[in-house]
Amino acid sequence: MQSLDVISVNIWSILISLANLIILFLIIKKFLFKPVKNIMAKRDAEIEEAYASAEQARRSAAADEKAWQEQMEHAQEEADRVLQDATKNARYREEKMIEAARNEAEGIVRSARQEAALERKKATDEIRREIVEVSGALTEKLLNREINEEDHRAIIASFISEVGEGGPDE
Repeated sequence: MQSLDVISVNIWSILISLANLIILFLIIKKFLFKPVKNIMAKRDAEIEEAYASAEQARRSAAADEKAWQEQMEHAQEEADRVLQDATKNARYREEKMIEAARNEAEGIVRSARQEAALERKKATDEIRREIVEVSGALTEKLLNREINEEDHRAIIASFISEVGEGGPDE
């Protein structure tokens, strides 16, 4: 029975070891556990802040992308509107130019007609004058006498009034 003597239970030794363990636990808890717990809490807070910042950046990027898309759509609408305005302006100018050309052409035609009418009147007057001269010469030969100026004027006036009443212009 010798082996049992070596294994002996000493209660004082167990109590002292247990007291040492409790004291060591309290010392470690006070000086080591709380600071480590505080450091871990700070790290958790920093990580949460980083996640929140990343989420905020993602939301901001999404909002910026949406704003950019809206601006692009607005820019496209603005470009379409400018193009439509330019097209309308070009059509308006084209119509004005065509109208001005028509008016000018009508003016030229009107002027040409007036000139033709004036030339026809001049030609008619010239023909009447020549007819008067020829008729005066013919009358003088027929009468075998010389017509004085008053007679000549009276004959011409009579002839002109007859030609004017039955002439081709009238």
